[in-house]
Amino acid sequence: MTFSIQEIMDFLPHRYPFLLIDRVVEFERTKRLVAIKNVTINEPFFQGHFPGYPIMPGVLVVEAMAQAGGIIMLAELPDRDKKLVVFTGIERAKFRRPVTPGDQLRIEVDVLSFRTRAGRIQGRALIDGKLACEATLTCQVVPRGREQRPAGDTQAEPAAENA
Repeated sequence: MTFSIQEIMDFLPHRYPFLLIDRVVEFERTKRLVAIKNVTINEPFFQGHFPGYPIMPGVLVVEAMAQAGGIIMLAELPDRDKKLVVFTGIERAKFRRPVTPGDQLRIEVDVLSFRTRAGRIQGRALIDGKLACEATLTCQVVPRGREQRPAGDTQAEPAAENA
């Protein structure tokens, strides 16, 4: 089973410039997903990382793996439009080669454990069949949108994401 960019956007809430999956080329429910990210010089992060030597930040390669894992999780939820999949852990991340403009990342994720509220995946990002990055990621399914606080709760508001 494959997914176009439009179908990917039906699963993930991410949008430009933070949607890091261009196509899903393999999908086996609750087990495995293979996605493609075409890396171009037009990516906004290349302006500052690094001028004269553009390298895709490693954390964004890991984020691309997490987004691929998020599709696996959200595919099993009937109310996925009301849910988000968020990181709860990144383990054993290894960066083997830089990702540069013109590269096509093949992102492979295999499910290590799966429940409707949490999951654990093994992710790998490859360029021309060579390992660029690998990591074990854990995630949790949470409601989309802010939770309401009870009246009288005096805890400080969390910092705004766009601050």
